[in-house]
Amino acid sequence: MTVALPWYVRMVPVCSSFTEVAMRRKAMQVCPTPRCPNLTAGGKCPTCAAKARTERPSSHSQGYNAAWRRASTEYLRDHPWCECPQCAALPMLQRDLATEVDHIDGLGPLGPRGYDPDNWQAMSKRHHSRKTAAETWGT
Repeated sequence: MTVALPWYVRMVPVCSSFTEVAMRRKAMQVCPTPRCPNLTAGGKCPTCAAKARTERPSSHSQGYNAAWRRASTEYLRDHPWCECPQCAALPMLQRDLATEVDHIDGLGPLGPRGYDPDNWQAMSKRHHSRKTAAETWGT
């Protein structure tokens, strides 16, 4: 009887008999969380990942509730094209389709100008993620 093996399992001869050996893709790494000694195949260890998920505030508590969804949907209906600086230089039909509403001041719906349309710009997912990463991490 033959059994299909996953791609990472190889039959290796050991002392004139074949043995299944699971081959790792890369070396184990230390969890990137400070002071955590656990080894992981990549990213955070399961303990630190679970802790990070529970410590992160919910989107609702950050102001992204039903009222925000209604306001942003209406804004995207009136502004269907990406309004980021890169797209603003392009002709209208060459711009990306906007899927997210960005707060120009970066403070979100709970900021002093959270529901002010003059503080919003319609952006594509790609451009909004790039802007958010630059604001958050300075990249």
